[in-house]
Amino acid sequence: MFTAILLVLGSTYYQYRTESDQYNSYRQERKESQLKRQINYIVNKYDLSNNYDKWDEYANDFEEITKIHSVEYSIFTIEGSPLFYSYLPLEVISNNYSLDIDFAKMLVSNEEGKFTSENFTDVGKFQSSYSVLKSDAGEKYAILFFPYFQDVSFAESELNVFLSTLYQIYFIMLVVAIVLAYFISRFVTRSIETIRLKIGQTGLLKKNEKIYLNNATKEIDSLVNSYNKMIDDLEDSAQRLAKTEREQAWQEMAKQVAHEIKNPLTPMRLTVQSFQKNNGLNSDEEKLKLNDFCETLIEQIDTMSNVATSFSDFATLPKTQLEKTDIVEATKKVVEIFEHNNITLETSSDNIFIKLDKAQWIRVMTNLIKNSIQAIPHDREPNIEVKIKEASKTIKIIVSDNGLGVSKSNREKIFEPKFTTKSDGMGLGLGIVKSIISSHRGKISYKSKNNKGTVFTISLPK
Repeated sequence: MFTAILLVLGSTYYQYRTESDQYNSYRQERKESQLKRQINYIVNKYDLSNNYDKWDEYANDFEEITKIHSVEYSIFTIEGSPLFYSYLPLEVISNNYSLDIDFAKMLVSNEEGKFTSENFTDVGKFQSSYSVLKSDAGEKYAILFFPYFQDVSFAESELNVFLSTLYQIYFIMLVVAIVLAYFISRFVTRSIETIRLKIGQTGLLKKNEKIYLNNATKEIDSLVNSYNKMIDDLEDSAQRLAKTEREQAWQEMAKQVAHEIKNPLTPMRLTVQSFQKNNGLNSDEEKLKLNDFCETLIEQIDTMSNVATSFSDFATLPKTQLEKTDIVEATKKVVEIFEHNNITLETSSDNIFIKLDKAQWIRVMTNLIKNSIQAIPHDREPNIEVKIKEASKTIKIIVSDNGLGVSKSNREKIFEPKFTTKSDGMGLGLGIVKSIISSHRGKISYKSKNNKGTVFTISLPK
């Protein structure tokens, strides 16, 4: 800004000087023109153009011109000799009050017949001109020297006052600009400091707060919006990480549970079976009771073994092997297994090919259909529908039933693996389904109404 002030002041001073020089040049030419008319009037009146000897007689007339027009001037012959003078430059005085002969010849021979120069004295500088005087007939009869002494004191004073005022105005503007810049920088710095502190407090494993600023600049507001969006993304990432960690914890727990349960089950089963065959009893009634007891015990051991196997299956899901598969055909095979349970299959096309793991897909559909069957009360006629719809970018698979629905207390945890005492239950089934669908870059969701049924919707990319 300081540079701008200097440029403005400099350009103002230059503009003033330019206009002042133009104005003075115009005034000089106008006065010189008036002076020539007066001189020519006297010369013509007294026929002095060819009579240099008579000029002294009319010196008073030429002197009168200086008083009337308040000017100084001198007149020389064509050869440079003085005819009249009220002011002479030093070079003329030093040349015996005469013009230099070569200069006079050059001026007379010049087509324009005029020479302008800038002269310097102890009191300042002034413009002067030498011009050839011509009679009415166009004959050159004399040389006019005209010094133009312009009074610039008032103009210089006005310029100084103007520049002084301009200095003061710009100084005040500079001070105001500095003060404004200080407060603006404080405002911006405070906003940035707030953002810096919030960023410093940001962490993946803790609750992060968003930033809300009042009257922020457009740029700062954009930065804050980006930060708040980052907080949302970070929160989403933290939730996904926590979910992944929970699933990993479940898998580790499942491995441990399966290992701890299955280890003693096999010897227990063998021991019971051995005792069943070699019990040493003689009474048929006692043998029958013992046999029933052993069968019940073996059945419970098998139940516990199946539960352990379910945990083991959840913990050791095989790596997804994607290959081009007809999803309609694969789903139809699963439906046919449960055909006695009133299950209908509806597809938008006879064949829909998609890249998926066929074995895992059969497992998904088996779990969902089995879950639907178990959700329907024994006193209700089953109505299970499986629909496959093909869209431009996705394949949608919908499994609906008319069962009891999912209770509100379990809706948030329906896809989380949890323990169940039923060997054919779905405690781990939906957790496995969710993992398989995620490995296929798909999504699974559901809607449920109490005592009316549940609808599961799977969306797979084509």
